[in-house]
Amino acid sequence: MQKIYLIVALFMLGGCSKQLTEDPRGLVAGNAAISNMAGLESALTGAYGSLMVPWESGFTTVSQIAMTMGADDLTTHPGSNKEEFREFDLFRVSSLNSRMTPIWLGCYKTIQSTTNIINNYEAVQDGSEANIHAIVGEAYFLRALCYYWLTRCWGEVPIIPAAEYSPGLLQIKKSPVADIYKLIEQDLAIAEQWVTDKKRDPGRPNKGSVKALLADVYLTEAGWPLKNAAKYAQAAAKAKEVIDNKAVYNFDLCQEGFLKIFAGGTVEDVFTLFTRGQWSTYNSFYGLSTMPENEGGWSDFFPELNFFNNFPAGPRKEATFSTEFTVNGNTIPWQDVSTKHPYYKKFRIQSGNQATYMSNNPVIMIRYAHVLLIYAEAQARATGTADAAAYAAVNAVRQRAGLADLQPGLSGADFAAAVVAERAWEFAGEWSRWFDLVRLEMVESANAAKDPGDLQLTPGAITHEKYHMPIPGNDALINPNL
Repeated sequence: MQKIYLIVALFMLGGCSKQLTEDPRGLVAGNAAISNMAGLESALTGAYGSLMVPWESGFTTVSQIAMTMGADDLTTHPGSNKEEFREFDLFRVSSLNSRMTPIWLGCYKTIQSTTNIINNYEAVQDGSEANIHAIVGEAYFLRALCYYWLTRCWGEVPIIPAAEYSPGLLQIKKSPVADIYKLIEQDLAIAEQWVTDKKRDPGRPNKGSVKALLADVYLTEAGWPLKNAAKYAQAAAKAKEVIDNKAVYNFDLCQEGFLKIFAGGTVEDVFTLFTRGQWSTYNSFYGLSTMPENEGGWSDFFPELNFFNNFPAGPRKEATFSTEFTVNGNTIPWQDVSTKHPYYKKFRIQSGNQATYMSNNPVIMIRYAHVLLIYAEAQARATGTADAAAYAAVNAVRQRAGLADLQPGLSGADFAAAVVAERAWEFAGEWSRWFDLVRLEMVESANAAKDPGDLQLTPGAITHEKYHMPIPGNDALINPNL
């Protein structure tokens, strides 16, 4: 079978590339498949599964890291086999770049499955209203998450109205960004009502997860391209609801060591995708992708030099980066590896052999530190001055990092800028820096003064049009409205 790219093909076919077989769970069989609780739960399991198909669909590949290389915390090897990675780093992304496909395909497959649940769950009669709502609330959460990723990456994208195929999908048009965010907010409003306070499973959201995602959505809406500054107050309020109820949701900063976060299963997990390290679902960006060739790695991604050099010293920096490597029994510094760069340590912490592409490490989509820093920035921008709670939020993150507290007296703008910088350090390499630079229209300035060691090729002209990716070419070829 060939790999499927077209979103309309989601409604007709299944595909495989790296796998020998495809797990049929989650393939939409029409509304008849959702007639009881077992079918409803199975459909939701399939929706999660579409976000974790190795190499093909979702967030367990290096795709989201490649696609955010326009930020200043990520770059790639200058070698010819990294051409698709470099396109993002150099702002010259081809519509045929296959690194986009897993995010595009995975999000739309999950949208297909969750829309099937949302449109047909009322046929279920063998469960209590609370239990049905708990499952459907997760579907609304997942659909919102997927549309959020799609619109942040591609801007205007199609909103799919139904799970079943119809010929009209071959001519479906892109929806305005404002309409997509309206749907995201509507979905999360329902999810916030229906999702339970306690996670039904470690890889599921709870009510606090929904509130955290909604806070992040509001923060993004306040920036480019919508620039609705009123959303800052909403972001702060929603994040504060999570902070004030962290005991209810079992959230907090992990104090067991910074690297422990990335093994998953800590109180810092707000929403995490858990893999199994097997062919059915595994993480392929831990391990070889983040190791130099000197150790047998692939050098898919590593930090830019200015970002590394400017990173505040302390235990967080030591845990974030690998700066020494063992080669033939000898220890060499990062300056002596082939790329002459440090690497990300946080993406190579795993049990057993590190030199592998098949890890059981989780993909942490939202963690509690996000919530704290969303609140701190949004509160300062909403009111023009940071309150005591905002200082407490950012300083909690800084204290764990071994840094001195920010002291009261900063202007609102200076405080917000300090929080944005803190987000860069805290989530280094975790694909959030790019989205911060986009919403704050800082992509150009962040790329203006690269270290000579990161300038093997000159980046193309950076304009606001480059903030979004081109629609994947195979889809655009079939449907000219895309």
